Amino acid sequence: MKESPNLIRLLAMLGVVVTFAGYAGAQEQPVRLAGATCTTPAFLHCPDKDCPGDRVINPGPVVEMKTRRTYFLDYPCDLKPGEKVTFILSLHGFGSYGNWQRHYFPILDYADKYRLVIATPNSPTRAWSAADDEYLQNIVSSVVEQIGKENIKAFWLVGHSQGGLTSNRIVRTDFFKDKVDGWLSVSGGRLGGNPGRAQSFGAPRAGATGAAPAAPGAAPAGPSRPPAEISAAMAALREPPAADFSFIYETGQREMDDKGLPETSDWARKYSCGTRRKPEEIVDAKAGYVYDSTRQNPPNPAWGLPPAPGKAQVYVYPECKDGRVVADVVRIDKGHTEGLEPKVTEELVKLMLSAKGGKIQQGR
Repeated sequence: MKESPNLIRLLAMLGVVVTFAGYAGAQEQPVRLAGATCTTPAFLHCPDKDCPGDRVINPGPVVEMKTRRTYFLDYPCDLKPGEKVTFILSLHGFGSYGNWQRHYFPILDYADKYRLVIATPNSPTRAWSAADDEYLQNIVSSVVEQIGKENIKAFWLVGHSQGGLTSNRIVRTDFFKDKVDGWLSVSGGRLGGNPGRAQSFGAPRAGATGAAPAAPGAAPAGPSRPPAEISAAMAALREPPAADFSFIYETGQREMDDKGLPETSDWARKYSCGTRRKPEEIVDAKAGYVYDSTRQNPPNPAWGLPPAPGKAQVYVYPECKDGRVVADVVRIDKGHTEGLEPKVTEELVKLMLSAKGGKIQQGR
């Protein structure tokens, strides 16, 4: 029986539709990590200035199912199955919040460009302790399970202030020491020799008239935390960790005493790095997002003023063995709590990505 031309055309059209549907179904759909709202701009992103107080203190939308505590998880909205990423756990300082930390060190703005997955947790007491370790470990395990350990190019800890002390502590633990490829200390202590503190360093008490109720500080010490507790925590971390990882130290110039940054680093010596290079200057025309608005009456430049454009000097110890990176970054005329500007943030990301990774991929 001879088929009519109209029937032939209809069958051909149906074939095209079926073929297209099969092709579309075969396309890889973007990964959606459990519980994380992926939007552009990022969920609960602050405006360029005057971030609302209720936004700063938001604890995040993602629930860590074992402890039932929440956190933020930022990642590229077009993340594909099997795509290789760099995973970062970013810890706030004492007295602070996860969303303040997201904007103090705003690497969420570079998640798409550099293929980053960033977990930013919260301590309910606003100060990290060993009681939080299970929560932090569960976050890491959940993210690695969802992405696949073979797709984690590198895993970095980032810690501001007491979050830096906490990074220094947990990188020595069994769970983290064989997973962490690098630690970025954001005014959270320097491996290989600390600079001295400015005489005026510390959170000033708010004046009698009060202060703006927006972003809290990320204080390592202050009126609500006994200095003896800080001293004891730091004494336990004076010996360098035995773990093997890259290390980047960032600080504000006004946090240090007149001697400034040490010219040498024992951590750089550990990896047989070359002599520290002359600094590269980074110029930012745009200010950071957040600051400690609760400690501006009276203001203390060593503690931190409102965000403003600025400059930074990047010091790299070259040719470290085993692909490690050791570097220092000093933000000129900045204090402890002024949010990082965009270009210096991006430079820190580039340094992190230039370092050797692979511990999680290797199953360590």
